[in-house]
Amino acid sequence: MEVPDRRPDATLRHRLRVLYPEAPGRRLKQWLAGGRVRVNGVVVRRGDVPVGRDDRIELGRPAVAFPSPLRLVYEDEHLLVVDKPAGLLTIGSLETTAALRLSPILSAYVAAYPEVDLVLRTGTSAELIAQVLEQRLEGAFVCGPVEHPELDAEVVFREELVLVTARGWRTLAALFGRPDLKLVVLRAGCSYRQRLESILAARGIVGARRLEFGTLDAILGCVAAGLGVTLLPRSVAAPAWRGGQVAIHALPPAEARVETLFVRRRDAFVSSALAAFLRSARSGLAALTPRARRAYH
Repeated sequence: MEVPDRRPDATLRHRLRVLYPEAPGRRLKQWLAGGRVRVNGVVVRRGDVPVGRDDRIELGRPAVAFPSPLRLVYEDEHLLVVDKPAGLLTIGSLETTAALRLSPILSAYVAAYPEVDLVLRTGTSAELIAQVLEQRLEGAFVCGPVEHPELDAEVVFREELVLVTARGWRTLAALFGRPDLKLVVLRAGCSYRQRLESILAARGIVGARRLEFGTLDAILGCVAAGLGVTLLPRSVAAPAWRGGQVAIHALPPAEARVETLFVRRRDAFVSSALAAFLRSARSGLAALTPRARRAYH
């Protein structure tokens, strides 16, 4: 479209104002920033670019507004390709991680990708790692460290482990001096159970009897009743502690630190559903306030 401008030179912004006198300056800026303005067929995003009288200025159509979950793979004048996750995604998690960390991440993911059928299976670290290796799970949240040549592991959360006892057990010295000390734990293969046994062994306590339960609620209830001691992330035990049901005992940093990892087979195909889930998990953690992020790390 020719512009009746007889000046030897003008800026693109000036020419746009002549072409579209009814458009406010803010809209002109949006057109430029959005890549809608072309000079001689080339997208120009700066309004101060000089243009000549014979230059052809065009306003293109608005860019297609894609929902944020869709990833643009390829675009040209005639073809548009997007990656839209769909199908079945089966992942695993520790019960503690599922209960405490994954609810907001899973909710956001399910809302963003309604065509994905998400299945979450809980288990111990040993069980989940075995299922990933057998390709029954695409990936799983497990307790670190994990060293396996067939697995990729990514640190997702960092936790502080604490000993949890009944309120009447005031000190660790009193706890470790009990001749009838019992361990209230999940079934074999639980990383926290193994860590608790190592902590006690380092203090000369071996062979303590175990009381095995299948859920965290059962473990916390039995500990509150004075049946024994358990080891859990502070954030898991904190609600019961705030409610006056249990006592929490801090450990030295070297014993307290633990990482939650997301593991998957190194040679396995990463489906679009899994890739989208990992993006959601990372962005969900990054979006936390600094105070909340410290609770996660």
